[in-house]
Amino acid sequence: MPSQIPTQIHTRPRPLTTAPVTAVTSSGGSPLSASLSLGAGLLLLAAAPSLSWAQAVGADQPGTDARAATDEATVQSQETMVVVGSRTPKSISEIPGAVWVVDQQQLETQIATGADLKTALGRLVPGLDLAPQGRTNYGQNMRGRSVQVLIDGVSLNSSRGLSRQFDAIDPFNIERVEVLSGASSLYGGGATGGIINIVTKKGDGPGRHFSTATSVTSGFNDSDDADFRLAQSISGGSERVQGRLAVAYQDNGRFYDGRGDEIFPDIAQTDLQDNRSIDIMGSVDLALSAEQTLTLGAQLYRSAYEGDRGLYFPNLALGNLEGAEIRDGYSSDRDPETDRRMVNLQYHHADLLGQDFYLQAFYREEEASFNAFPYATTQGVEFRASKQDTDLGGIKALFDAELGERISLTYGLDMDRESFDADQMYFDIATSNASGGLTQEEREIGPRYPSYEVDGYAGFAQGDWRVTDGLTLSAGVRQQHMDVEVEDFNGVPGGENDYDATLVNASALYDYGNGHQNWIQFSQGFELPDPAKYYGKSADVSVDDNPLDAIKTDQVELGWRFNDADWSTQAAIYYAWSDKAVENAEDLSVSVVEENKRDYGLEAAVTRFLDGGFEVGGTLHLVRSEQEDENGSWEKRDARYASLSSATAFVGWQDMAAGRSARLQANHAHNLEDDDDRQIDGYTTVDLALAQDIDIGRLTLGIDNLLDEEYSTVWGQRAAMFYSPYYGPEYLYDYQGRGRTFTLGWTMDF
Repeated sequence: MPSQIPTQIHTRPRPLTTAPVTAVTSSGGSPLSASLSLGAGLLLLAAAPSLSWAQAVGADQPGTDARAATDEATVQSQETMVVVGSRTPKSISEIPGAVWVVDQQQLETQIATGADLKTALGRLVPGLDLAPQGRTNYGQNMRGRSVQVLIDGVSLNSSRGLSRQFDAIDPFNIERVEVLSGASSLYGGGATGGIINIVTKKGDGPGRHFSTATSVTSGFNDSDDADFRLAQSISGGSERVQGRLAVAYQDNGRFYDGRGDEIFPDIAQTDLQDNRSIDIMGSVDLALSAEQTLTLGAQLYRSAYEGDRGLYFPNLALGNLEGAEIRDGYSSDRDPETDRRMVNLQYHHADLLGQDFYLQAFYREEEASFNAFPYATTQGVEFRASKQDTDLGGIKALFDAELGERISLTYGLDMDRESFDADQMYFDIATSNASGGLTQEEREIGPRYPSYEVDGYAGFAQGDWRVTDGLTLSAGVRQQHMDVEVEDFNGVPGGENDYDATLVNASALYDYGNGHQNWIQFSQGFELPDPAKYYGKSADVSVDDNPLDAIKTDQVELGWRFNDADWSTQAAIYYAWSDKAVENAEDLSVSVVEENKRDYGLEAAVTRFLDGGFEVGGTLHLVRSEQEDENGSWEKRDARYASLSSATAFVGWQDMAAGRSARLQANHAHNLEDDDDRQIDGYTTVDLALAQDIDIGRLTLGIDNLLDEEYSTVWGQRAAMFYSPYYGPEYLYDYQGRGRTFTLGWTMDF
């Protein structure tokens, strides 16, 4: 379950390692940069096999000034803190694992090309899969496994595997994104592949501060091919009280592929065409005393379809779904939507019983609605649309103690409760048939999945021992207990069960004192099979006789990072394994398969700083996912679940004096084929971003998919495997990639 991630950085000084390790970030310091050919970027990666993705502040200045700024920044950055690696503020150079930080400037560079949040992170974080387009982030794994996504420490994951964690916040409200690669025993369920913690913007200090951002995106294919974005914030306060309030609005039009054809809507998981989103976020930071701080954050987020374009099926009355086309005149009594409300309270005491103390209380409620979806029945094709409600609340307490000059201990308790229910709207068949599916009128509402409640209780402890100035040993344990209560569903009795999971980690970090660091670690994470899709499908799968077990993932990792005035590098090789796997049946219910599963690979990134304000670099993720069959042989994992290897490359330039910059980047997803000849075709896209300071603010021009590549998204190819032919012809689910688009933006802080 979700864990506390304190976002306040008030903490007692901690002994720091002496290596000049910079704050790890995901690309060059220039807000906009350019991409080498993919092959050239991979050659760079091969030339520096131990790669980290670190970026020194000011390293993008031209010539020797850039290197001087880099040298100064590498020293200053020893005190740069992140919380994702240890649940308390900690220098990156003290973390025995691959940590990546995407700062606000780098995120804005990607958004300037027209990318959304999940697309930007997929390009910048090596172990994270390139993003599927649309609303869902299903299959966007990290190191081949599930990733837990948090906003200021509040988990966006749920026991019901709804993949909308990035349909959650507008990038305008993000200060930075901290990423920890690999299984983590410090956090709860879902963190088998890694942790992504989104840290939101707070007040800017005394006085009033305003920030404005606006942009328009179009591929110039038709009058409805246009996206508009507008965001405004105000912040300020006094020395003791600071606050921020922001509103971000996004209005999307229709999307067109590389051929210039309008993209079919994603009727399975929904997309973002004709979508309107609004993100209202506020925070108040209060300094109660010299040692105590209190932060209250709140968010209202809504992302919903509000168009009138939909699929017309000419032969629907005959039960035939072939030949669909997109037409005006669509209306439905239930449209795709994500609606979220969240409150987050964090308290910090810097000297409670001689220790740092963090307390967090949070509450999140969320509604997620889906598109009208066709089902074959004895009466013909019937359309249905589900809506799922999730409530999550919890309290987390954490102490951080120094037990002498070389030993520290972090320990605490997590408690949370999640409740879930879902219904399904059935649409009138006669009305659907008469309109070819363009008009969906409610006939009735019935249950969709069993309702359930999950209570989680966990205690944890993590210790660090600084054996020498160079060597640090760490170890920790988390004891997790879960109570699951499932209600009766469609004549299938519910019931109660519980389970426990003990998760451990151990690591060694060695700092050579010259910019190089090595680490080796063993860690564990776990996931819970989706109760909603596991129970309620059959009386043979009763709650009492079929208790859910935590599927534990073990991982070993060997890593290296190096940073100086010329290079910023990090790399890790990993091997992760578990003795169970979750799979979908044809009707998309889930089963727990008693088969060994493993993922292993390399994730790496490098940036090389050159004279004249230039920088080049790239990322590489090579991953192989396998599952053991009944004969004990290892086979390639089903292409519906396995991650694709990927690589990026870029070249960038910035002229600080003139206030201009450029970035050209290439993003490549490799082909994937499993042992049953299911195949996902990879693709390569190229993006360009330009920026220029003007008298009033900053102008940006971005071109996404510069070469107008025609391709099917990874999600579209997976969806065709999941839904066809059981639910209809393949073309209905093969969601296409968007063609070339241009984004003109303007930002200003004042």
